[in-house]
Amino acid sequence: RPLPPRRLPAPAGPSPAPPGPAEVLLAGALWVTERANPFFLLQRRRGHGKGGGLTGLLVGTLDVVLDSSARVAPYRILHQTQDSQVYWAVACGSSRKEITKHWEWLENNLLQTLSIFDNEEDITTFVKGKIHGIIAEENKNEQPQSEEDPGKFKEAELKMRKQFGMPEVEKLVNYYSCSYWKGRVPRQGWLYLTVNHLCFYSFLLGKEVTLVIQWVDVTQLEKNATLLFPECIKVSTRDSELYFSMFLNINETFKLMEQLANIAMRQLLDNESFLQDKSLPKPRKPLKNISALKRDLDARAKNECYRATFRLPKDECLDGHTDCTLWTPFNKMHIPGQMFVSNNYICFASKAEEACHLIIPLREVTIVEKADSSSVLPSPLSISTKSKMTFFFANLKDRDFLVQRISDFLQRTPSKKPCSSDREWNSPLAVSPTSALSNQPGNFCAGEVPTASQGLLKLFRRNSEELLGSKGAKEKMKEESWNIHFFEYGRGMCMYRTAKTRELVQKGIPENLRGELWLLFSGAWNEMVTHPGYYADLVEKSMGKYNLATEEIERDLHRSMPEHPAFQNELGIAALRRVLTAYAFRNPTIGYCQAMNIVTSVLLLYCNEEEAFWLLVALCERMLPDYYNTRVVGALVDQGIFEELTREYLPQLSEKMQDLGVISTISLSWFLTLFLSVMPFESAVVIVDCFFYEGIKFILQVSLAILDANMEKLLQCCDEGEAMTILGRYLDNVVNRQSVSPPIPHLHALLTSGDDPPLEIDIFELIKTSYEKFSNLKADDIEQMRFKQRLKVIQSLEDTAKKSVVRAVSGDIGFSIEELEELYVVFKAKYLMSCYWGNNRAAAARRDQSLPYLEQYRIDMEQFKELFISLTPWSCGAHTPVLAGRLFRLLDENRDSLINFKEFVTGMSGMYHGDLTEKLKVLYKLHLPPALNPEETESALEATSYFTEDVTTEGNATLLPLPLSLANHLTVVACSYLAEEKGTSPQDYRYYLRMWAKEKESKKETIKDLPKMSQEQFIELCKTLYNMFSEDPVEQELYHAIATVASLLLRIGEVGKKFSNKPMRKSEDYKANSTQDPVSEEESPTSEQSQNSAVEQQPQADHEDKTCGDAQPEKTQQENQTLGDVSGEGQGSPLQLLSDDETKDDMSMSSYSMVSTGSLQCEDIADDTVLVGCEGSSSAARYGSTIDTDWSISFEQILASMLTETALVNYFEKKVDILQKIKDQKKVERQFSSSSDYELSSVSG
Repeated sequence: RPLPPRRLPAPAGPSPAPPGPAEVLLAGALWVTERANPFFLLQRRRGHGKGGGLTGLLVGTLDVVLDSSARVAPYRILHQTQDSQVYWAVACGSSRKEITKHWEWLENNLLQTLSIFDNEEDITTFVKGKIHGIIAEENKNEQPQSEEDPGKFKEAELKMRKQFGMPEVEKLVNYYSCSYWKGRVPRQGWLYLTVNHLCFYSFLLGKEVTLVIQWVDVTQLEKNATLLFPECIKVSTRDSELYFSMFLNINETFKLMEQLANIAMRQLLDNESFLQDKSLPKPRKPLKNISALKRDLDARAKNECYRATFRLPKDECLDGHTDCTLWTPFNKMHIPGQMFVSNNYICFASKAEEACHLIIPLREVTIVEKADSSSVLPSPLSISTKSKMTFFFANLKDRDFLVQRISDFLQRTPSKKPCSSDREWNSPLAVSPTSALSNQPGNFCAGEVPTASQGLLKLFRRNSEELLGSKGAKEKMKEESWNIHFFEYGRGMCMYRTAKTRELVQKGIPENLRGELWLLFSGAWNEMVTHPGYYADLVEKSMGKYNLATEEIERDLHRSMPEHPAFQNELGIAALRRVLTAYAFRNPTIGYCQAMNIVTSVLLLYCNEEEAFWLLVALCERMLPDYYNTRVVGALVDQGIFEELTREYLPQLSEKMQDLGVISTISLSWFLTLFLSVMPFESAVVIVDCFFYEGIKFILQVSLAILDANMEKLLQCCDEGEAMTILGRYLDNVVNRQSVSPPIPHLHALLTSGDDPPLEIDIFELIKTSYEKFSNLKADDIEQMRFKQRLKVIQSLEDTAKKSVVRAVSGDIGFSIEELEELYVVFKAKYLMSCYWGNNRAAAARRDQSLPYLEQYRIDMEQFKELFISLTPWSCGAHTPVLAGRLFRLLDENRDSLINFKEFVTGMSGMYHGDLTEKLKVLYKLHLPPALNPEETESALEATSYFTEDVTTEGNATLLPLPLSLANHLTVVACSYLAEEKGTSPQDYRYYLRMWAKEKESKKETIKDLPKMSQEQFIELCKTLYNMFSEDPVEQELYHAIATVASLLLRIGEVGKKFSNKPMRKSEDYKANSTQDPVSEEESPTSEQSQNSAVEQQPQADHEDKTCGDAQPEKTQQENQTLGDVSGEGQGSPLQLLSDDETKDDMSMSSYSMVSTGSLQCEDIADDTVLVGCEGSSSAARYGSTIDTDWSISFEQILASMLTETALVNYFEKKVDILQKIKDQKKVERQFSSSSDYELSSVSG
């Protein structure tokens, strides 16, 4: 029976079910009634479809501006009874076809039933009940996850898919009403933000604007206000700048756009496609018009901010946050702020930025209890820890719920077993966490020197502290200051972190406490404690294994702080090797990058191996994201921020530095090694102290202070070298007079000597200056700037990659640079589409960044077919995908079912460039293995009953229907053509030079190297050619030409078969040459005579070729007619067509259409048509259905035959503009089907 009516149809998936029939008061307003019966009306929205005049335009505009559901469903069915003024909307549809189905269902299933009722109210109740029942039934079958999105939102998603031709996998995140500025005119419409695209649609009085931009193409996103545009968002791509304004909430829109563009950049950077988090808790209250995806992205943003603020592990997810106050015992105050609760931590951040931060790991919590409320301290909550600290929170709004959540998380927290990895925070000289492991060298690697159980600096201290005098005393005072601080503020992870903590860090951390505090401030301690034994396992797995990363590590081991005694022996080197190798195995995406060795060697001086390893993890994966990957993207991003900050804070110097190109040179070495490679070690380590507490903000701050201190000298510089010398000398002389370690000679200092004694700069003064002048830098602002720079850096790296790939392939390919760049854009877009729309395709697998650019993007067969269909000059109708599959197999030389860009353009170039020979060579190869699958020749096998297996029939006297004059003419053409190909020259020095050049370059394939083609392969080639010529302006000429050529070649194959079967030694020469006309003894009285006559007639044929000119086609036509007129006992038509449909209906010869006289019309050729050269029907019946395995034809014979037909030569040598094809492909890629004319024709048809 017909489908029941649905409320909201979706062209690309199940429709969201509405709550039920809706009441309509004015049925005629904005709608036109098209059908009616006593109980129902079928209506169409004005402005939808043809006509409608001004009213239609106004209604269409209104629908877009007000986001009416009529845009998705411009047809509806209303229920109405005679006396009632109220109508009920019972069904709606997106097309006439769909609404007609609903109408027919109502007429067939409800009309008779309704006529029985007497009471009109009963009729309406029955109809509404019936519709409710259908909706309830549909709801049962709906997928549960789709219920998360509110109905209005689902409707918007349907509009988006319909309007922009998006598949169902493309998810809408949110949509906003706004204006797009086209020139100086604002176009009011709707902005749809999907996971992979930014789309905009506007319809104003007949003027339609449709925009679709991929996030991966966005190069800049800015929110600004100008005189011309009010507060607006500017979206820049490589080709255009788009302005959107008049948002209700511009900040929310901009934040979401940033997030989606950021996800796209991550995809370009490391191939991470977006995966929706299905584990999000459902909202306690239904959220109006907010999709599950939007909630997911909001949660991600909050999680990232939470983790960055408190330096928590990457997998920590925020559960919720609430306002509260925290009692701080050190100053006896209740500090207002926010409490954050996640799976493993309770954190607090005060509203005043530096007042207080607190991190309480749940693994440390022993008791959570509600204290008694009072007017002074409402709703208090106390949390006690294992380290005997108690924290009091008050003014909690929903204390009971909060306590319940914390209790739930506490139950899930694994109870930590007491082990030697618990650091005793109370002792400044505590045993390091891996002491247990360190005593078992076998855990790391048999035969290696065991690592020390503490930082290497303690083992390699050269002098006793009593010799240090005042320095030693100062160090003791520092330690005492920290001990007092620990007493007041707590020690370990649960320490209150305040402005006082930062002050102490700025004054330098004592050497005995450095490792402990680095672990705390970086958050590395949390990861180490929650992953006991992880490092030891990694070391065990990685030792003895070799790859590119381990080779690079070995090369750099002895370059890591060679001036320090700790790395002048095997103990330090072995520890460094283990840490770097373990990290390379943990994170193969990064593996090993230069500069990691310098940073790690410093970490090992103050920490043991396991601690150094986790500090390295914190650095590479959280504090300096993307710094140490193959393209140092993170460092380039922060370099961009540094340039921006220089423009803002030091505008005079900024322009000069840009001219000299200094910033890009200095910032990478400063940032990647945290100044360790450019400053004396004792000074640089103080920078590292502050960095672990403040993050990248401090590095930028100090960099600005260094430029500021050298401004006058830098402004007078003439070139980059001079500027580098000034900065190098300055940094060499940054000293730490308080250091208790003996000074380590700095290699850089040896290179910069001058006449005047250098002025020493105290590191603590430099730090103090940086805070005084540049402390207003905010971490949030830096994150915002990082996003902006990341877009710029990644897009510029993509442009570099494009140029690099194009340069690599341009030498061997016929395309111009511009064409190659356009092809690369199309190719990359197809690859990226597979990442977000593909279903587990091999091409979308994580791409290896270490591969050359050329290998990073690869596509599979399905993607190649889509590109081939839109770009090929050889369009073959329905046969095109088959041809695409063959070309893919031909190009995929390593058989991994993927092809890279070079292979792709090589295939395209074969069709677009080169002469007739080159193009035919490509086409020929497409019909030989590996391009041709055995299964693909089934159509030829079906036709084998019309081939003869044995040519020695009774009527073999008539087996040579090929006129000798034509055969000889063909032979001469082939000979002369091949003579040009070969070329001859005397064996002088030029000959030997050519021979030497040939040896040097890769041997080019000649037409002699191509294997012969079998009968079934030849049939497939003919089929391809026939499909290729359909819809060509001169298709009749082409059909006639190919009919002639195919007829000729089939006969050559037959004759060649008989000749090759003859037991003669000379036959090998004939096979190799293929330029003689092969005639066998059995076909004529004396083979010698016929061969001689063939040779004698060659000049004559040549003469005919020259003199006949245009008469040649008629001659061939007459000859073919003679062939067709042979008696039934002899041969049938030399070239015939056979379609599968015809063989089903009639197996007789009369079902054939003959192709000898050009009578063939293009509409006669079906997609599954195959070409056969056959004998009479009697012999066909006699020999069954096996392919003639002896029949073969060579490429030279096909080429020579083609050269006789001008139409074919012109077809293959005509130029096609690929840039135009690419433009057309981009237009076709987004097809918007919203016209009702098409729907009408499809229904009536």
